[in-house]
Amino acid sequence: MNTYFIGDGCLCYSLGETIDRQTSKRILSIYRKLKAMPPLRELGVLDLVPSYNALALHFDPATARLEEIEATLAPLLHDTSPPPSCGGQRHILPVTYAGEDLLRVAEINDLTLGEVIRIHQAPDYTVAMVGFLPHFPYLIGLDPRLETPRLKSPRKRVPAGAVGIGGAQAGVYPSESPGGWNLIGATDPEQLLAIQPGDTIRFKEV
Repeated sequence: MNTYFIGDGCLCYSLGETIDRQTSKRILSIYRKLKAMPPLRELGVLDLVPSYNALALHFDPATARLEEIEATLAPLLHDTSPPPSCGGQRHILPVTYAGEDLLRVAEINDLTLGEVIRIHQAPDYTVAMVGFLPHFPYLIGLDPRLETPRLKSPRKRVPAGAVGIGGAQAGVYPSESPGGWNLIGATDPEQLLAIQPGDTIRFKEV
């Protein structure tokens, strides 16, 4: 676990550069445990933000008691035992598979449209982090057979609710925005409002 500061109000704990389920599971396990610790707020911690392989701890530089914060975190950060389940909620997202890039994903991966849909629905995806836009879930669990390069030229407008694939990543656009991921379907963006890091998502064709 590497530790470094980002500015004067953020302490970052990193497990490296790789994106994989086990690393994400460990980060999310630490994140969930820390979120359940009220004393952190009293020590000056303002927010906790997980990513695929790191955890950012935002604090008030004027009032935070860093030595006590680090002492509180140390047992969790240096625990090398296998992380338990993240303990999040499970969400079923209904998807209409009619995205603009569905055929592109199929052709690049030498699959039929039906195979793309079936493979995409099969896994339970873990919400590794939420970012880029408010409520945009970055998902771990995409089958390698669906990995597809991002578009060379991002679209200026991606509709809210678009279900996308970007390389080995999967996600859902919560609101209209520019974007370069491959769009394979659409779901109700309102369902993303309740999704948190560590939750599980399953897609279901409608």
